[in-house]
Amino acid sequence: MPARELQEQLNTLREQLEKNPPLSQEERDNLQDLMTQIEAELELETATKDTNLADGVNLAVERLELEHPLLAGTLRNIVQALGNMGI
Repeated sequence: MPARELQEQLNTLREQLEKNPPLSQEERDNLQDLMTQIEAELELETATKDTNLADGVNLAVERLELEHPLLAGTLRNIVQALGNMGI
């Protein structure tokens, strides 16, 4: 169940990014890297506690929350789904 929720949140984030919010190329690249890491965890279906991944998503939330609250909200949901999976 948490894996499906996480995949849904990733899909939501991907859709939001396709609407081309005013992000710098660096911000876009960082989000793409985070999504790739999260998808790799989903594919492996490991429940190892990789705090680096959750920390990276939390940092993205902090960077984006003022100017891009919708993206930050979706990222918060991803952090929660990762926590539910034990990641």
